[in-house]
Amino acid sequence: MYVFNIANPLTLVLLLTAIILLLFLSQELKKSYIAAIPLFASLILLIVHGAQLFTLQEEFRNLIGTLSTCLAVDFIFVGISFFGYLWVDDIEAKEKGKKTIDDSLEWFWKNV
Repeated sequence: MYVFNIANPLTLVLLLTAIILLLFLSQELKKSYIAAIPLFASLILLIVHGAQLFTLQEEFRNLIGTLSTCLAVDFIFVGISFFGYLWVDDIEAKEKGKKTIDDSLEWFWKNV
């Protein structure tokens, strides 16, 4: 059974660098769909690792620790990319003069 181990330090650093670079690219271009790419990728990894953990066969029980660590890292990446997407979406909305219907995160952006 193949597991894409993102808990490996080198892979972790490379994925985090890619997410940060995509967020800053989307911030410079003021396009929120670019910031959605790492969010969807993180969600796909979360679903894959969760499915692998719950359908794990008996002979691969030694991978439970690795998959659990990968799931924890996936949740962190989803959080980082979600807040990054919200940040870029707010920048794009201000650039285009759009006003969102629900501006409940305005207090968050004022404090950041």
